Amino acid sequence: MIHIDLQPEPETFDTSVREPGRRFLARTPNPTRKQWESHSYWRRVLAVLHNLYGGICAYSCHWIPYDTGADTVEHFLPKGTYPEQAYEWDNYRLVCATLNGRKRTYEDVLDPFHIQNGWFVIDFPSLQLRPALGLNTTLTERVQNTIDRLGLNDEGTCLKSREAYIKDYCLGCITFTYLRRKAPFIALELERQNLVTAIRDMMIYDEEQCV
Repeated sequence: MIHIDLQPEPETFDTSVREPGRRFLARTPNPTRKQWESHSYWRRVLAVLHNLYGGICAYSCHWIPYDTGADTVEHFLPKGTYPEQAYEWDNYRLVCATLNGRKRTYEDVLDPFHIQNGWFVIDFPSLQLRPALGLNTTLTERVQNTIDRLGLNDEGTCLKSREAYIKDYCLGCITFTYLRRKAPFIALELERQNLVTAIRDMMIYDEEQCV
Protein backbone atom coordinates (compact mmCIF):
# COMPACT_ATOMS: atom_id res chain seq x y z
CA MET A 1 0.00 0.00 0.00
CA ILE A 2 1.01 3.57 -0.63
CA HIS A 3 -0.23 6.97 0.48
CA ILE A 4 -3.23 8.34 -1.42
CA ASP A 5 -4.28 11.99 -1.39
CA LEU A 6 -7.94 12.72 -0.74
CA GLN A 7 -9.44 14.12 -3.94
CA PRO A 8 -11.84 17.09 -3.91
CA GLU A 9 -15.49 16.38 -3.34
CA PRO A 10 -17.49 16.49 -6.59
CA GLU A 11 -19.69 19.56 -7.03
CA THR A 12 -22.85 17.45 -7.24
CA PHE A 13 -22.03 15.28 -4.23
CA ASP A 14 -24.07 17.23 -1.71
CA THR A 15 -27.30 17.12 -3.68
CA SER A 16 -26.92 13.62 -5.12
CA VAL A 17 -25.51 11.76 -2.11
CA ARG A 18 -25.23 13.65 1.17
CA GLU A 19 -28.65 15.32 1.30
CA PRO A 20 -30.78 12.28 0.36
CA GLY A 21 -28.60 10.16 2.64
CA ARG A 22 -29.17 12.44 5.61
CA ARG A 23 -32.92 12.50 4.97
CA PHE A 24 -32.92 8.70 4.93
CA LEU A 25 -30.95 8.50 8.20
CA ALA A 26 -33.26 11.01 9.85
CA ARG A 27 -36.13 8.61 9.16
CA THR A 28 -34.13 5.43 9.71
CA PRO A 29 -31.26 5.99 12.18
CA ASN A 30 -30.35 2.28 12.40
CA PRO A 31 -30.81 0.83 8.91
CA THR A 32 -30.91 -2.86 8.21
CA ARG A 33 -28.74 -4.32 5.47
CA LYS A 34 -31.70 -4.36 3.09
CA GLN A 35 -32.45 -0.71 3.87
CA TRP A 36 -28.84 0.29 3.21
CA GLU A 37 -28.98 -1.47 -0.14
CA SER A 38 -32.10 0.41 -1.21
CA HIS A 39 -30.52 3.74 -0.20
CA SER A 40 -26.99 3.22 -1.54
CA TYR A 41 -26.65 6.75 -2.89
CA TRP A 42 -22.85 6.44 -2.80
CA ARG A 43 -23.06 4.35 -5.96
CA ARG A 44 -24.02 7.51 -7.82
CA VAL A 45 -20.42 8.71 -7.54
CA LEU A 46 -18.66 5.42 -8.29
CA ALA A 47 -17.67 6.48 -11.81
CA VAL A 48 -16.38 9.82 -10.52
CA LEU A 49 -14.46 8.06 -7.74
CA HIS A 50 -12.88 5.73 -10.31
CA ASN A 51 -11.78 8.62 -12.51
CA LEU A 52 -10.47 10.85 -9.70
CA TYR A 53 -8.33 8.06 -8.27
CA GLY A 54 -7.10 6.88 -11.65
CA GLY A 55 -8.94 3.58 -11.34
CA ILE A 56 -6.39 2.37 -8.76
CA CYS A 57 -7.62 0.17 -5.91
CA ALA A 58 -6.68 1.88 -2.66
CA TYR A 59 -5.59 -1.42 -1.09
CA SER A 60 -4.03 -3.53 -3.85
CA CYS A 61 -2.68 -0.46 -5.70
CA HIS A 62 -3.55 -2.10 -9.01
CA TRP A 63 -5.73 -0.69 -11.77
CA ILE A 64 -9.37 -1.84 -11.79
CA PRO A 65 -10.49 -2.36 -15.42
CA TYR A 66 -13.70 -0.65 -16.46
CA ASP A 67 -15.23 -3.75 -18.01
CA THR A 68 -15.04 -6.05 -14.99
CA GLY A 69 -17.60 -4.18 -12.92
CA ALA A 70 -15.42 -4.96 -9.91
CA ASP A 71 -14.80 -1.44 -8.59
CA THR A 72 -16.68 -0.50 -5.42
CA VAL A 73 -17.17 2.40 -3.04
CA GLU A 74 -15.62 1.17 0.19
CA HIS A 75 -16.70 2.87 3.41
CA PHE A 76 -13.45 3.08 5.35
CA LEU A 77 -15.43 3.65 8.54
CA PRO A 78 -18.11 0.94 8.29
CA LYS A 79 -21.53 2.46 7.64
CA GLY A 80 -23.24 0.09 10.07
CA THR A 81 -21.04 1.29 12.92
CA TYR A 82 -20.75 4.90 11.79
CA PRO A 83 -23.99 5.67 9.92
CA GLU A 84 -23.25 9.39 10.06
CA GLN A 85 -20.26 8.71 7.78
CA ALA A 86 -22.17 6.65 5.22
CA TYR A 87 -22.80 9.58 2.92
CA GLU A 88 -19.56 11.52 3.41
CA TRP A 89 -17.08 11.82 0.53
CA ASP A 90 -13.96 11.63 2.69
CA ASN A 91 -15.05 8.21 4.00
CA TYR A 92 -15.01 6.65 0.52
CA ARG A 93 -12.14 4.63 -0.91
CA LEU A 94 -12.04 3.16 -4.42
CA VAL A 95 -11.50 -0.55 -3.79
CA CYS A 96 -11.85 -3.68 -5.91
CA ALA A 97 -14.72 -5.94 -4.90
CA THR A 98 -12.41 -8.72 -3.70
CA LEU A 99 -10.58 -6.58 -1.14
CA ASN A 100 -13.73 -4.72 -0.13
CA GLY A 101 -15.19 -8.11 0.73
CA ARG A 102 -12.14 -8.99 2.81
CA LYS A 103 -12.16 -5.75 4.80
CA ARG A 104 -15.89 -5.93 5.51
CA THR A 105 -16.54 -4.12 8.83
CA TYR A 106 -13.12 -4.74 10.38
CA GLU A 107 -11.32 -1.66 11.67
CA ASP A 108 -7.76 -2.98 11.87
CA VAL A 109 -6.83 -1.90 8.32
CA LEU A 110 -4.60 1.13 7.93
CA ASP A 111 -6.05 4.04 5.99
CA PRO A 112 -4.26 4.73 2.68
CA PHE A 113 -5.11 8.41 3.17
CA HIS A 114 -3.01 8.48 6.36
CA ILE A 115 -0.18 6.02 5.84
CA GLN A 116 3.29 7.03 4.67
CA ASN A 117 5.11 5.63 1.67
CA GLY A 118 7.70 3.12 2.79
CA TRP A 119 5.67 1.55 5.61
CA PHE A 120 4.71 -1.32 3.30
CA VAL A 121 7.61 -2.95 1.45
CA ILE A 122 7.69 -5.35 -1.50
CA ASP A 123 10.39 -7.99 -1.19
CA PHE A 124 12.07 -8.87 -4.47
CA PRO A 125 12.20 -11.44 -5.98
CA SER A 126 9.49 -13.06 -3.82
CA LEU A 127 7.08 -10.10 -4.34
CA GLN A 128 5.76 -10.64 -0.82
CA LEU A 129 4.63 -7.60 1.16
CA ARG A 130 6.04 -6.98 4.63
CA PRO A 131 6.34 -4.14 7.14
CA ALA A 132 9.38 -1.91 6.66
CA LEU A 133 12.32 -2.37 8.99
CA GLY A 134 12.70 0.31 11.63
CA LEU A 135 9.01 0.86 12.37
CA ASN A 136 8.01 0.81 16.02
CA THR A 137 6.40 -2.35 17.35
CA THR A 138 2.84 -1.01 17.24
CA LEU A 139 3.11 0.24 13.68
CA THR A 140 4.80 -2.97 12.53
CA GLU A 141 1.88 -4.95 13.94
CA ARG A 142 -0.67 -2.66 12.27
CA VAL A 143 1.03 -2.96 8.88
CA GLN A 144 1.18 -6.75 9.21
CA ASN A 145 -2.46 -6.89 10.36
CA THR A 146 -3.45 -4.89 7.26
CA ILE A 147 -1.53 -7.25 4.99
CA ASP A 148 -3.14 -10.28 6.63
CA ARG A 149 -6.66 -8.88 6.79
CA LEU A 150 -6.71 -7.85 3.12
CA GLY A 151 -4.83 -10.91 1.89
CA LEU A 152 -2.24 -8.74 0.15
CA ASN A 153 0.05 -11.77 -0.15
CA ASP A 154 -2.70 -14.10 -1.36
CA GLU A 155 -1.25 -16.20 -4.17
CA GLY A 156 -4.43 -16.29 -6.25
CA THR A 157 -5.19 -12.57 -6.29
CA CYS A 158 -2.85 -9.79 -5.16
CA LEU A 159 0.41 -11.70 -5.51
CA LYS A 160 -0.65 -13.09 -8.87
CA SER A 161 -1.31 -9.57 -10.16
CA ARG A 162 2.08 -8.32 -8.92
CA GLU A 163 3.74 -11.24 -10.69
CA ALA A 164 1.92 -10.44 -13.94
CA TYR A 165 2.96 -6.78 -13.86
CA ILE A 166 6.58 -7.57 -13.00
CA LYS A 167 6.82 -10.27 -15.65
CA ASP A 168 5.44 -7.99 -18.36
CA TYR A 169 7.82 -5.23 -17.29
CA CYS A 170 10.87 -7.48 -17.16
CA LEU A 171 10.09 -8.92 -20.60
CA GLY A 172 9.66 -5.44 -22.06
CA CYS A 173 5.96 -5.87 -22.73
CA ILE A 174 5.14 -2.69 -20.81
CA THR A 175 7.10 0.46 -20.05
CA PHE A 176 7.94 1.83 -16.63
CA THR A 177 5.58 4.74 -17.32
CA TYR A 178 2.75 2.27 -17.87
CA LEU A 179 3.73 0.38 -14.71
CA ARG A 180 3.63 3.61 -12.70
CA ARG A 181 0.13 4.36 -13.98
CA LYS A 182 -1.36 0.89 -13.52
CA ALA A 183 0.57 -0.49 -10.54
CA PRO A 184 2.01 2.55 -8.71
CA PHE A 185 3.08 0.67 -5.58
CA ILE A 186 5.28 -1.68 -7.61
CA ALA A 187 6.79 1.25 -9.51
CA LEU A 188 7.44 3.18 -6.30
CA GLU A 189 9.18 0.20 -4.70
CA LEU A 190 11.37 -0.40 -7.76
CA GLU A 191 12.46 3.23 -7.63
CA ARG A 192 12.95 3.27 -3.86
CA GLN A 193 15.06 0.11 -3.96
CA ASN A 194 17.00 1.21 -7.08
CA LEU A 195 15.72 -1.77 -9.03
CA VAL A 196 14.11 -0.11 -12.05
CA THR A 197 16.76 -1.65 -14.31
CA ALA A 198 18.29 -4.32 -12.07
CA ILE A 199 14.97 -6.10 -11.56
CA ARG A 200 15.32 -7.62 -15.04
CA ASP A 201 18.46 -9.45 -13.92
CA MET A 202 16.90 -10.48 -10.63
CA MET A 203 13.71 -12.05 -12.03
CA ILE A 204 14.16 -15.06 -14.32
CA TYR A 205 11.54 -15.54 -17.00
CA ASP A 206 11.57 -17.60 -20.16
CA GLU A 207 11.70 -15.41 -23.24
CA GLU A 208 8.29 -15.18 -24.83
CA GLN A 209 6.51 -12.83 -27.18
CA CYS A 210 4.44 -10.08 -25.63
CA VAL A 211 0.77 -10.23 -26.47
